[in-house]
Amino acid sequence: MNWLSALGSRLSGAGGRESDGDSAPVKVIAGLGNPGAEYERTRHNVGWWVVDHLADVWRFEGWKKDGVARTASGAVGGQRVRLVKPLTYMNLSGTALRPWLRKAGWSYMKDLLVVSDEVALPVGSFRVRSGGSAGGHNGLKSIEGALGSQEYARLRIGVGPEDPARRRGDLADYVLSPFGKGEEATVRDTFATVTQLVETWLTDGAQVAMNRFNRKTKGGHDGGQETGQ
Repeated sequence: MNWLSALGSRLSGAGGRESDGDSAPVKVIAGLGNPGAEYERTRHNVGWWVVDHLADVWRFEGWKKDGVARTASGAVGGQRVRLVKPLTYMNLSGTALRPWLRKAGWSYMKDLLVVSDEVALPVGSFRVRSGGSAGGHNGLKSIEGALGSQEYARLRIGVGPEDPARRRGDLADYVLSPFGKGEEATVRDTFATVTQLVETWLTDGAQVAMNRFNRKTKGGHDGGQETGQ
């Protein structure tokens, strides 16, 4: 490659800070939620909880405003990682990922993991999948619309009751409500294992993470079809 071609290749990936001399794509982990203090402790914001935890245990630099998201960056085992919290409200979450689609060499099929709440899974459980339907979850619908595809990895964190019959009222009201007594601690108790799952995804991909961690979820639930908002 001559120097003009090398310069062109470098400029083509100059959309962000991640291209400083390293051609390996950045792994993006997007936690879904709603901005604002009134939403911080709601079930719908558990995706933000997960990426906040990852930023803490991986000792990433502080969160910074970056377009329509807050982001934190660092490296895990030599792999560059960008944590993303869209600030667009849930229904427009995909907007925060559009800039990544223009980055040379970056592929949502292998470089993106989306973390969301899931009412079809009970509190204390989680599931990772390599693709599939949004299942009514408005944040995942927005991600799918932005990507034009369902083929991206997603990690679903259970926010539903152990007995689905106990969930009453409107689904939107339920996911925008805070966790019950003891439920938040149960969710957070899974985060050490969730961190191991995400680190497996970083090194080995979604399929290996699925095989290694899905069978360990609470009560063996597989969650079936996603049913979120």
